[in-house]
Amino acid sequence: MSDEWKAPVDESKDDRSSWKLLEKTLLAGVQEQRRARRWGIFFKLLTFIYLFGALALFSPALQLGKGKTARESHTAVINVRGMIADEESASADNIVGALRAAFEDANTKGVILRINSPGGSPVQSGYIYDEIRRLRGEYPAIKVYAVITDLGASGAYYIASAADEIYADKSSLVGSIGVTAATFGFVDTMEKLGVERRVYTAGEHKAFLDPFQPEKPEETRFWRSVLATTHQQFIDSVKRGRGERLQDAQHPELFSGLIWSGEQALELGLVDGLGSTAYVAREVVGEPEIVDFTVKESPFDRFTKKLGTSVAERLAILAGLQGPALR
Repeated sequence: MSDEWKAPVDESKDDRSSWKLLEKTLLAGVQEQRRARRWGIFFKLLTFIYLFGALALFSPALQLGKGKTARESHTAVINVRGMIADEESASADNIVGALRAAFEDANTKGVILRINSPGGSPVQSGYIYDEIRRLRGEYPAIKVYAVITDLGASGAYYIASAADEIYADKSSLVGSIGVTAATFGFVDTMEKLGVERRVYTAGEHKAFLDPFQPEKPEETRFWRSVLATTHQQFIDSVKRGRGERLQDAQHPELFSGLIWSGEQALELGLVDGLGSTAYVAREVVGEPEIVDFTVKESPFDRFTKKLGTSVAERLAILAGLQGPALR
């Protein structure tokens, strides 16, 4: 047995190491909590900014540039773009509202309808046509000019004919004074598939537009008379608006639904000159300063419209319920 000498353990050093380790652990936990709190504040702030941006984007009250007016004299411009139909950007409510705002502005020297549309509802076009003529009578000092860019056909030309003068580019497409109502017939397809159509109505002709039933000659004649009446209303309005400038006596095909270039339309009396919006504002109105009075929809309005209206329109077309259209 040998007595081996061992150095006494310094318990104070072990205690200090333990305390240091515990202190580092606690500090690391505190730092982690601070880091998590900072990231939490960052993400909360980011969410708040996102929600505020969404509110500014979708809220009509926060729309910037809407209802723009000018304190100095200007030429008012109203865009007529796309299909002329209810709930569309070129609806009668939107165009008429913009027209009234432009005419009521004391600094408006002239109004330009900047048109790029294939036409649409004869009812909506008629509303706009009548309102233009009414405002022209109420504000005789303010002239209305229609400027056709790419396309001013059918219902769009219906609207343009209410203006004092019509201008277009030499390559614009102008005219198409006619009425159409299109659908499909699925009678033979139903027979081949062995499907029987069952429709119960109260009224002899209640289902006369049903695409799944054979056409009846008397109903076809009736529907053509409806289209002919609408067409004649269209013709009368164009003649009333254009007057003697229209070369319809020499060219009866003007009302056949054909469409012409801007250069051809000038020779036929469909337009009064060739030029752009800027040209008309500068050279005709005499006021190059342009202010846009077009009613602008919010992104939320466009989203809900595309979500609901498009589905209803497709169903109406498939069911053969599409009404007359000036296009």
